[in-house]
Amino acid sequence: MLFQKNQKKISSILSTIYKPYLNKKDINYLKDQIVQIIKKFNQNNLKKKLTISEKTSLVICYGDNINSDRKSPIQVFQNFFKKNLSKYFNAIHFLPFYPSSSDSGFAVKDHYKIEKKIGSWSDIKKISKSNHVMADIVINHSSARGLWFKNFLKKKRPGKDYFLTVNSEFNTSKVVRPRDHKLLKKIDIFKKTDYLWRTFSADQIDLNFKNPSVLLRFIKIIVHLVNNGITIFRLDAIAYLWKKNGTNCVNLKQTHEIVKLLRLITNLLNVQTIIITETNLPEKENLSYFGKNDEANWIYNFSLPPLLIHALLFENSSYLNKWSENLPSTHSQNSYLNFIASHDGIGMRPTEGILNKNLLNNFLKRLKKNGSKFSYRKVQNKSRKVYEANITVFDALRKSDSDPNGKFYLERYIAAHAIMISFEGIPAIYFNSLFGKSNDEAKYVITGNKRDVNRYKWNHKNITKKLNDKTSKQSIFYQNIGKLLEIKRKQKAFHPNAKRLNINFGPKLFCFKRISLDNRQTILSITNCSSIDQYPKLDKKYSKWKNILNPEINSLNKFLKLKPFETMWLSNI
Repeated sequence: MLFQKNQKKISSILSTIYKPYLNKKDINYLKDQIVQIIKKFNQNNLKKKLTISEKTSLVICYGDNINSDRKSPIQVFQNFFKKNLSKYFNAIHFLPFYPSSSDSGFAVKDHYKIEKKIGSWSDIKKISKSNHVMADIVINHSSARGLWFKNFLKKKRPGKDYFLTVNSEFNTSKVVRPRDHKLLKKIDIFKKTDYLWRTFSADQIDLNFKNPSVLLRFIKIIVHLVNNGITIFRLDAIAYLWKKNGTNCVNLKQTHEIVKLLRLITNLLNVQTIIITETNLPEKENLSYFGKNDEANWIYNFSLPPLLIHALLFENSSYLNKWSENLPSTHSQNSYLNFIASHDGIGMRPTEGILNKNLLNNFLKRLKKNGSKFSYRKVQNKSRKVYEANITVFDALRKSDSDPNGKFYLERYIAAHAIMISFEGIPAIYFNSLFGKSNDEAKYVITGNKRDVNRYKWNHKNITKKLNDKTSKQSIFYQNIGKLLEIKRKQKAFHPNAKRLNINFGPKLFCFKRISLDNRQTILSITNCSSIDQYPKLDKKYSKWKNILNPEINSLNKFLKLKPFETMWLSNI
């Protein structure tokens, strides 16, 4: 039963979004349509709870990350996952698997289908029976070669009035850009001249959410995905959703209200779901998508990757420490999604207000020496700034100014993952990072797309052979990260919402406590962020605590020694 108070909440949010564009009657009609969608779903589905705990870890991958001649890529992945990854992960983020025209799936042509070369809905449903499955809602834009845009040009449904056009009087001088291409494209259509809005590329045309039919369409898409086993939804590029003349067109009130509405709707479905916002922005803006515990369930912890990598490269945890000390704790229904690598690059906007200009420039110089390309964004004065560093985490951490030969490359890599896995929130590990993959320069040469350096696809036979060879680089990285994840799953203090207390031991160490929800277990996570042995002075009580990463060390005795880039997890039980 959908209570009247929830219907009133839906109406209230819709009024906030559409009051200038719709009358009360139209808003009520839209509310009724949404209510009917929810009721119909609940009539056909029993209540199902989604459990999140210390056992929750997520792997990020493409549906075709592993290929074989014998089966569809998703089927191949499922077999590989069951054999090699299921003991570490219980959640899978499949990056866009829809028919697409560009951007590795993010220029969606059809939101209701799976690309035939990748697999089928039955494959997804099968995987979802034993794992949480996360999928992208590519909500800001759609393909210029998809059905919607073709229909838009013909004024046919579905697609009629779906895309955003503005006239020459629209003031874009304050618009915040994540890319550096030309934002608007002149188009002569229906006997008038307008301009198409293209936030991300010429092939990705922004959708017009001032048209309530677009919002309703995506609500139906979410329900369609839930019916096919998806329970976690990544709202791609959500911050840019709403545009208003003369504003920066990012994080506008209507955008937040739409996230709030989607959270409310998914909360009312019998099948429990998670909303996660993807907002690669400065820290304060990113955090705003928690709302008042009524917007995103999870947000990406975007500041963690650049600050963590910076700390390990420059052997200085000062900025990581300061950021961590100021990071708000989460609530029971919310969480950070922690990551250090993704299909894109290492975002630089989340360092704004944390790393000054000199620190950032030195950081970028170091990353360039390590093989990074850079993607840029256009700023208001028409100049360009680095938006992200396009490089694998392996290459990013391979060498440093203090370690030009890469003597400690493995230690730095494992340290980064140990911190990320033990930090407050849910760890998410990019598939290629599990095997220490370096930049895919060959693909970059072919496509010219900088982001492709970190979008390598594996042959099933080759990766299996590498993992069977315990001395191979791939196997060593897999074993080390797997060990961290395996231990993490058994610790109540590593519940996503377990309390975090920061402890500052100076610029060479990064340390925090995690305290279980029942207050029984406390874990001290401490990492040496330098290439020199460190001897932190701990309270005597820690001398009896167990080092759960190395159980053979039963007592810390008189002092604690941390070798270069070593992490210890000290537990009281």
